[in-house]
Amino acid sequence: MRLRGGTLLVATHNSGKLREIADLLAPFGIETKSAAELRLPEPEETGATFEENAILKARAAAEVSGLVSLADDSGLCVTALDGAPGIYSARWAGPQKDFSAGISRIRRELQEKNVADFSAKFVCVLALASPDCETETYEGEVHGRVEFPPRGTRGFGYDPIFVPEGLGQTFGELEPAQKHAMSHRARAFEKFLAATGLSNLSEP
Repeated sequence: MRLRGGTLLVATHNSGKLREIADLLAPFGIETKSAAELRLPEPEETGATFEENAILKARAAAEVSGLVSLADDSGLCVTALDGAPGIYSARWAGPQKDFSAGISRIRRELQEKNVADFSAKFVCVLALASPDCETETYEGEVHGRVEFPPRGTRGFGYDPIFVPEGLGQTFGELEPAQKHAMSHRARAFEKFLAATGLSNLSEP
């Protein structure tokens, strides 16, 4: 699916995700609108994987809006918790999307297990859907570990407890540009840019 500027609907009501995706798209002449801005309903995430949920959200937005739509389904997978919260990352934050509650739950469950393994990864799947339901997906991961107490006020979600491999700072402490250069979303985004032809627009 080729893109050449124009408007892209970002199928999210999460302001943090929208901000990161808009920042990543900005150099390519893509105008973004969000599902929240257009007052589109949030579909129930009934998929069993990140990919299934991303496709569900992208197709629902494209069908209702008539716009090519990009959806993101992502989450934190903690090894000692058998990959939880995973696709339920937002739901662990509760109906008010209070991620401090989700962070507290991760800490509590790790303490209850009394484990020494704090390895984790962030996973992101982007799904791009046209109004006729043509759909493509792109996946990215970044590995690291969780650390407590939370540190940093940048980013969103579980960023204040995730330390990527090779660094001593959490995603919540990193400058946005530094996070954009190596995050799970950025890695999925690289595949998205290559598949849609947008990466060619950045070449001299």
